[in-house]
Amino acid sequence: MIPTTFRSAVGAALTVAVSAVLLPATAANAADGTKAQPRTANAATIESFSRIADAVLTERTAAIVDGKPARRAATLGDRKVRVSAKLARAESGAVSSLGKRKARLAALGEAYSAGDTETTVNEARVQGDRATVQVTETTTLRYAKVRGDEPATTGFEAHHEMTLARTSAGTWELTGLRSTDDGPVAINEPRTPAVATADALPSAKPAATKKPSTPQAKPPGTTGLNYKAMATYAEKYWKNYNPAYRKFNDAGGDCTNFVSQALKAGGWKHDSGTYDDYRNWWYDSSYQSLSWVGANEWSWFTLHHKRATNLANVYYMGVGDVMQMDFDRDGSKDHTMMTTYRSSSGVPYLTYHSVNTYRKSVASIIASYPNALYYAYRV
Repeated sequence: MIPTTFRSAVGAALTVAVSAVLLPATAANAADGTKAQPRTANAATIESFSRIADAVLTERTAAIVDGKPARRAATLGDRKVRVSAKLARAESGAVSSLGKRKARLAALGEAYSAGDTETTVNEARVQGDRATVQVTETTTLRYAKVRGDEPATTGFEAHHEMTLARTSAGTWELTGLRSTDDGPVAINEPRTPAVATADALPSAKPAATKKPSTPQAKPPGTTGLNYKAMATYAEKYWKNYNPAYRKFNDAGGDCTNFVSQALKAGGWKHDSGTYDDYRNWWYDSSYQSLSWVGANEWSWFTLHHKRATNLANVYYMGVGDVMQMDFDRDGSKDHTMMTTYRSSSGVPYLTYHSVNTYRKSVASIIASYPNALYYAYRV
């Protein structure tokens, strides 16, 4: 099936009605009483599903963007796919929470002047009066020049699963929309993790997240490493994965695998040995060490061999430096990412996999996860 893509400016109305030639309103069971088998939706229905996904996702993005959002001008016809009343209430609360995130972000000195969202339906399966749809969202946000030294844009690729139900009138209602990604939420994803209390692992020291009043000089790096090459690699493959490496999106997340690739591109050398010994770090054609793909194992390897030192503040990071997060403060690191840009005023911007993201500021991550533990490494 060829994916269907729908593009819009930020701000499409949540209650948008979408044009479609809907699938026939067949019963959930066949005439002989057997259960209907799942089937792929037709092209017109897929387009409808893409439009409703775009409407919800762009409404979320509009909540974090400054200025009056543009409205979709296209005529969408009289057949409709709507958001269910229950989900509409949930989305209203979600958009409100994103407004609070936007305010936290502004307090940290960051804002977005514009945004653009593209949605692609990768798969749509219909079984009786229920549909399950896999959607990829690609969003680009333009940084407002609050300080004047921000990069032009940040972007991410996120994945969602939609659930829809057919009404008695034969139209569809969107009843659920959930993220299927690991790692930090996209900046427009209204999700707040639970906070647990636990001591941090002794192998790494948490970093402060408040921006220092005076800039910190970038610590010296390791002789022989090419930090620019690390950043160039990460920014080349943040979205279009390097086919020379295996993916781990469905096996715990690809974030540390991606950072390991970038470190190798910048000069890190393999340290051979058994795959399950954290003191080893390597990748070959058939397997890899746990430290190559595991966030905790990577940290233990890195600090054991003194390939990196902990930084006292996340704002001290420079290009090529690595940041890890413990979302729920349970002592286990959950995510790994790399700094690929640093503004002249000292704000690091990170690029990573799961959710695939390009140049996201450390401020926006902190605004989304104010209670997480952060670990900064000078490699």
